[in-house]
Amino acid sequence: MSTLFKDRKPVDDTWVHLDGEQPIPQGADVILPLARYIDDPKQVSGRVGVFVEAGEQIEALRDHMDAIDLIALDFPTYADGRAFSKARLLRDEWAYAGEIRAVGDVRIDQVLFMERCGFTSLLVSHQPTIDSLLAGQDPGISFYYQPAAENAPVPMAAEQTARPWLRRRSV
Repeated sequence: MSTLFKDRKPVDDTWVHLDGEQPIPQGADVILPLARYIDDPKQVSGRVGVFVEAGEQIEALRDHMDAIDLIALDFPTYADGRAFSKARLLRDEWAYAGEIRAVGDVRIDQVLFMERCGFTSLLVSHQPTIDSLLAGQDPGISFYYQPAAENAPVPMAAEQTARPWLRRRSV
């Protein structure tokens, strides 16, 4: 069983995830596999989402950014970070403003990094991660090596540390 989180809080998932060639329910919010969406981008009458597997290239979506409401990026294993790069490309290079959802093997210690890359929702099936998020545990870290996060903290004074380039996390 999976739980959907937005802003680290559980929410109801209104999206219908279709695999393969299942019929598309009329008027529903539907997540289609990338190849099926590219075959016919106008086949959904409601809001449309696209599921991108870890090994798939997202360049085919570039011309469809305005028509896609959600892009679900797959984390097939904890150690597979290709979706982080795709999320950064979507937000930073293509200015995608819709929902980016992390799905698959999402773990608590990845949450902060997912947020920093532009993910706005997490579909979590890992029970310890679900428990941690429900308990409100902060998966964050207190120091950064680069100020890429929103509200980047002010650098610490050189006399306070031997590493003046180290950044403190702002709260």
